[in-house]
Amino acid sequence: MNRSKPFFLSNLLVQWLAMLIFMVSLHGTAAAAPADDERAQTIVHMLDYVGVDYPEFVQDGKVLNAEEYEEQREFATQAITLLEQLPKVPEQPALQQQAHALLARIEAKAPGSEVSALASQLRAGVIQAWKLSVAPRQAPDLTLGAKLFAQHCATCHGAQGHGDGPLAKGMEPAPSNFRDEARMRQRSLYGLYNTITLGVGGTPMRAFTEFSEADRWALAFFAGSLRADPETVARGEAAWREGQGKPAFDSLKSLVDQAPGDQAEVGTVLDAVRTYLTQQPQALQAVAPAPLAFSRAKLDEVVQAYTRGDREGARRLAIAAYLEGFELVESALDNVDALLRAEVEREMMALRAAIGDGQSAEAVSAQVVKVKALLNRADDVLSGSSLSPMTAFVSSLLILLREGLEAILVLSAIIAFVIKTGRRDALPYIHAGWIGAVVLGVITWAVASYVINISGANRELTEGITALLAAAMLLYVGWWLHSRANAQAWSRFIREQVNVALGKRTLWAMAGISFLAVYRELFEVILFYEALWVQAGVEGHTSVLWGIMAATALLVLIGGAILRYSVRLPIGPFFAVMSALLAFMAVVFVGNGVAALQEAGVLDATAVRFISLPLLGIHPTGQGLTLQALTLLLIAGGFWFNRRKTA
Repeated sequence: MNRSKPFFLSNLLVQWLAMLIFMVSLHGTAAAAPADDERAQTIVHMLDYVGVDYPEFVQDGKVLNAEEYEEQREFATQAITLLEQLPKVPEQPALQQQAHALLARIEAKAPGSEVSALASQLRAGVIQAWKLSVAPRQAPDLTLGAKLFAQHCATCHGAQGHGDGPLAKGMEPAPSNFRDEARMRQRSLYGLYNTITLGVGGTPMRAFTEFSEADRWALAFFAGSLRADPETVARGEAAWREGQGKPAFDSLKSLVDQAPGDQAEVGTVLDAVRTYLTQQPQALQAVAPAPLAFSRAKLDEVVQAYTRGDREGARRLAIAAYLEGFELVESALDNVDALLRAEVEREMMALRAAIGDGQSAEAVSAQVVKVKALLNRADDVLSGSSLSPMTAFVSSLLILLREGLEAILVLSAIIAFVIKTGRRDALPYIHAGWIGAVVLGVITWAVASYVINISGANRELTEGITALLAAAMLLYVGWWLHSRANAQAWSRFIREQVNVALGKRTLWAMAGISFLAVYRELFEVILFYEALWVQAGVEGHTSVLWGIMAATALLVLIGGAILRYSVRLPIGPFFAVMSALLAFMAVVFVGNGVAALQEAGVLDATAVRFISLPLLGIHPTGQGLTLQALTLLLIAGGFWFNRRKTA
C-alpha cells in the first residue's frame, strides 16, 4: 500500500498542530494565574471572627474568657503571617501595618468597637487588594439552604438556629446562635459563607468542602436570615418596592460583603431592606441581571488595577468581566438586540486591546465608561420582570439550534459516509462517540460546578482546544474522503480491503470527531440555559422547555435531510461533497476555536475591519482570520495533491 499520501497529510497536520500549541503556550502561563488566593480567604475568615467575637469576650479592658481571647490573638497573629505569604500587591505594606495595629490593640485589651472597626477595615482591604470573589453568581435558593441546615447543621445549632442542638451540650466554644441579633449584625453573609467553606480550626465546626459553591451560599443566606422577624421583612419589602435602598443594594455583592451593622443602624429603612433581601435575594436579580452587575463591578476593578500599574491584573479582570458576566446573558441579549450584543463584545475586546497596548490610564478609564454605558443599555433591555413566554421560547430554541448546528452537520456527514460504504457496523462507534461526549460533558460540568467551580476562562480554554482538535481530525477525514472521490481511487480502495482499512485509524478518527464535535458545545449550552432559566422566571420555564424540544426536532430534521439526500449521490460526488463539507466545518472550528482561546485570554486579539459571522466561525480578528486562511491553504494543498496523484 502506498504510504506517501497519508504521510504528506500527517506531516502537514503535525506542523499545523505544533503551530497551534506554540501559540497557546505563549500565553498559557498568564491565563492560568488565579484571581483569588486561598490564604487571603482564610485571612478574611479569621478577621470576621475577630470582629464578632472580641467584643463579647473583652469588655472594659477585662478578659471575660481567656481561651476565646487567646484565639483572637492567634487569629490576628496568623493574619500577619499569611499577609506576608500572599502575592505582592501595592496595598500589601499598608495592610500589614493595619494587621500589626490590630494585634497591638487586641493585646492592649482595647474596646470591642475599636477592634471590630480595625478588623472590618483590614478585611475589606484584603478583599479589595487580592480581588476576592465575595458574591454568588446567582440568587441563592433559601429553600435548599433550609434543607441543608436541617440535614447538616441542626444537630449542633438547633432546628431553629438557637445553638441548642442535641450535640451542643458541652461544646467549647458553643455553637453559634443565629437568632442572636446583636451578634449576627456583626456577621456578613460572606463571613458565614467563608465559615462554611473553611470551617473553624480547633472546634467541631468543620469545612463543608463537599458542598458546591451554590449550596454553601444557600446555607449562608439561610443562616443569615434566621435573625429576621416577619415585621421587619414586611417593612423592608414595602420599602424595596417603593424604590428605597436600590442605590445601596445594586447587586448581590453589595448585599454580602458587609455586615448588617456596618451598613445600617437598627430600625432604619436600609436595615429593613437588607433583612428582606437576605430572605428574598432573587428580588435583586429582578432589578438587574446579576451577570451584568458582575461585569460592571469587575470593570470598576479594571480601572483601579490599571491605575496602580497592575496591567496583568487589569487584563485578567477585563477577561472575567466578559466571561463570568456578560457572556452568560449574551444569548438572551442577542435575541432581543443583536446589534447591541455585537457592540458590547467589540468594545470589551477594544478594552483588552487598550490594556495590552499600554495606553494611558485615562484612555482605559474612558473605554471602561463606554463599555459600562453599553451594559446599562443591556440592563434596560433585559432587566425588569421576567422574559415574556415568546422571548423565552425563541431564546431557548436559538441557543440549542445555534450551538448544535455544527455538531449535527458533522455527525450527519460521517453517519452518511458509513451508510454509503455499507459499513453500518461502524455506526455504534459513532454513536458511542457522541453519547460519550454527552455523558462526559455532563459529568465534567457537574464536577466543575460542585467541586472545582470551573471559571469562564477554563471553559473557553476547553472549548478552544477541543475545537482545534476536532478541526485537525476533520481535515484528516476530509482529505481521506477526497482522495477517493473518483471512480479509479474508489476501486483501488475496494481492492485494498475496505473493511481492514476502516477498522483502523479512519474508523476511530470518525468516532473521535463525533465525540469532539458534541463535547465542545456542551459547556456553553449548559451555561446559557442556566442563565436563561433564571431570566425566564417560573412562568417562563415551560417556554424554555418547549424551545429545547423544538430545537431538538429541527436538528433531527436537518440531520435527516443530510442523510437522506447525501446517500443517494453516486459514490464519486458523495465523497466530493462530504470532503468539502468536512473541510468547511474544519475552517469553522478553527475560527471558533481561536475565538474561544482569545476570550479566555490565552491568545491575543487584534481587531480588523471584517465581517463577523460567528455561526460560520468568522470573527474579525487578525489571528483568527490568518489561521483560517492557513487552514484553507492546507485544504487546497491536500486536495491538489490528491488530484495530482489520481491524474
